[in-house]
Amino acid sequence: MLRYTLRRVLQAIPMLFIIAVLCFALIQLAPYDAIDTLTQPNMSPEVIEAIKARSGLDKPAHIQFINWLKRMAVGDLGYSLINHQSVATDLLARLPNTLLLVLPSYILALLISVVLGLVAGANRGRPIDKAIDAFCAFGMATPTFWIGMLLIYVFAYRLNLVPVLGMYTLGAERTTSDLIWHMILPCTVLTFGFLPDIIRFVRSSTITQMKEDYVMVQQAFGAPKAQILVRHVMKNALLPIITLVGMSLPMLITGAFITESIFSWPGVGTYFLQAIKAFDYPVIMSVMLFSAVAVIVGNLLSDITYGLVDPRIKAMR
Repeated sequence: MLRYTLRRVLQAIPMLFIIAVLCFALIQLAPYDAIDTLTQPNMSPEVIEAIKARSGLDKPAHIQFINWLKRMAVGDLGYSLINHQSVATDLLARLPNTLLLVLPSYILALLISVVLGLVAGANRGRPIDKAIDAFCAFGMATPTFWIGMLLIYVFAYRLNLVPVLGMYTLGAERTTSDLIWHMILPCTVLTFGFLPDIIRFVRSSTITQMKEDYVMVQQAFGAPKAQILVRHVMKNALLPIITLVGMSLPMLITGAFITESIFSWPGVGTYFLQAIKAFDYPVIMSVMLFSAVAVIVGNLLSDITYGLVDPRIKAMR
């Protein structure tokens, strides 16, 4: 397993380099650059050139890219072109906020999805399966921003039950209870957004397991359906969930862009959207590279976990 892990890590290095090149190339191909957001029409050419030199944008594109790679190699993410703050410091300050919002939502969605997916898969074609499938279809067809705006209108505006924006109430003491009240709506939106895909994933895996011979043997011995589902089907049906959880790692790092922006949640997603609007390329490059690293790490963790929980896969390696 150690040899396999090292091989995968070494394979990831050229992949990360290609991703970095593509991201930088796409930024260079954009119709405008960060200087457009830093300058004003009445500025003289000398002032504009001075701003370019200060930001390192006066050098050729390949020199900018090489300098950026050198900084990344030593863990220096650079500084924002807009607020001149350290990108690493801003990311570290916002990452806990994103995890605080996304992680509970995903865990809750995972728990609910396992129950609904198992029930739907074990009752394929029956009314409860059709009802759960209709819920999934509705959830997949409904944009999360629409759900967010609807919840804001009903529960925050009309009923005035929960707050809307930010993590804490402005001017009030920052307490845990105030934080939880502010988390209710965005967590609900995120949970609803995660549910459909995971439910269908579990349902499909459950249907496959229900056709296996060990299920028919248990049925022949007269085992109750609930016992077969919980003791036998569930542990095999949930193995593919490992891949789904591994692929969710980028989302835990970059956050849910739309939901964070709707509720003004100070996470990585909001930070990234602000950088895109201002064409703050050090921030954009850092977040995109971290997303790529998270995808690779998520895949690697999924493969390693598969090998640990399934001896057949470990033997194949």
